[in-house]
Amino acid sequence: MMSSHYTHAEREALMQKVQMQMSNKRFQHVLGVEKTAVALAEIYGASPIKASIAALTHDYAKERSDDEFIQVIRQNGFDLDLLHWNNAIWHGIVGADFVQRELSIDDEEVLQAIRLHTTGAADMGLLDKIIYVADYIEPGRNFPGVEEAREIALVDLDKAVAYETKHTLLHLINQEAVIYPKTIETYNHWVANFRRELP
Repeated sequence: MMSSHYTHAEREALMQKVQMQMSNKRFQHVLGVEKTAVALAEIYGASPIKASIAALTHDYAKERSDDEFIQVIRQNGFDLDLLHWNNAIWHGIVGADFVQRELSIDDEEVLQAIRLHTTGAADMGLLDKIIYVADYIEPGRNFPGVEEAREIALVDLDKAVAYETKHTLLHLINQEAVIYPKTIETYNHWVANFRRELP
C-alpha cells in the first residue's frame, strides 16, 4: 500500500475498511482531514500518499470500546500508565497498534503520525505536524480561531503547530481537564520555547 503508485482502488479499499469502523459523522471528519493533509503535504513537500493513508486511518480506533483498548494496552507491551487515561489519548497512541495489526500498515512514519495526532510531541516529523494540524483545521471544524489557524497553516506549519497547541491547552484548562504530560511537552517546545527563539 506504500508503493509510489497507491492506486485509486487501494485508496477505496482502505476507505471502506475505515468507514466500517466508525459513524458517518466521524467518517466525514476523516475525509476532511485527508483532503487537508494532502493539500498541506503538497505545500510542504511531504508524501501526499502517506498523508492520505495517515489521515484516513488517524481515527480508525476512535469508536472502539474502552475494554478493547484496555486489553491491547495490557497485552501489547504499552506503558500501563495509559490505563489512567481514556479514549481521547488511547485512540492515537494505541490506535496505531490497531491500524498496524488490522490494516497491515507497517510504515513507521504513518504509524507515528497516528500516535501523535492528538497529543503532539516535542519532536515531530513533517508528516506528524501535517496530520496534527489537518485534524484541527479540516473543513468540518467550526470554532473560534479556526479560520486564523487555517491561514497560518498555509504559510508556516511550525507556527500552525504552535497555534493549535496553545489553543488546545487553553481549552483543556478552561474545562479544568486533566492534561496528558505529552501535551505539556508539546506546549513547552512549540509554544514556550518557540516564542523565546523568535527575534
